[in-house]
Amino acid sequence: MRNILITGASRGIGAAIARELAAPGTRILVNYLQNEAAARTVVAAVEAAGAEAVLIQGDVRSEADLKRMAELAGPLDVLVHNAAVGALKAWDKIRTPQWDLTLESSLRPFWLLTRLCTLKPDANVIGISSLGSRRYIPGYVAMGVAKAGVEALTRQLAVELAPIRVNTICAGLVDTDALRYLPEGKKMVEETAKLTPLGRIGLPEDVAQAVSLFLDPRAHWITGQVIVVDGGFSVL
Repeated sequence: MRNILITGASRGIGAAIARELAAPGTRILVNYLQNEAAARTVVAAVEAAGAEAVLIQGDVRSEADLKRMAELAGPLDVLVHNAAVGALKAWDKIRTPQWDLTLESSLRPFWLLTRLCTLKPDANVIGISSLGSRRYIPGYVAMGVAKAGVEALTRQLAVELAPIRVNTICAGLVDTDALRYLPEGKKMVEETAKLTPLGRIGLPEDVAQAVSLFLDPRAHWITGQVIVVDGGFSVL
């Protein structure tokens, strides 16, 4: 049975990844922080697709919670680091605890949970980043730093964990709840859609399908890569 752990899987991109990877012969561990009702909706969708689903409440900032998650998960075929919580404020408006919160939830688990989990020899570790790791987005300074760290760590772990493969998806603007908290979020959506060659911002399913591509057996020679999934926005 293919064993998959997805952090932050109760909504948005994480939920879409869980639904995308759900199939008979698959066990998906759905991690969530607070919204149990949303997580149970994802579990129902996973089970409807013929997969086994396991609900795991846990805060990715807590080492104790990460240890418990790793023990419950058992040997993994796939580990997807999706959970991300943080302050969306200008650099001079962020308080120290908010800065620490962002890095502790979005970057540190990529290192720590990967270390704590038992990974099968042919396992895949996949991170979720964003274009804020490499270009300016208003109010995204702390998260951008965290995501840039995820991309750097992808390259380090790909070497140190080989033959386990480590890759990351760098997503463009995606239609999730996080947009409500971005300064000028509505304006950003409109302008990004106009500038995107494929004519729209991303959907959570776009990122989930890219994750699925990494897991295709034909991708067995791809590791240490950060693949941009943004409808062509970044080429302009």
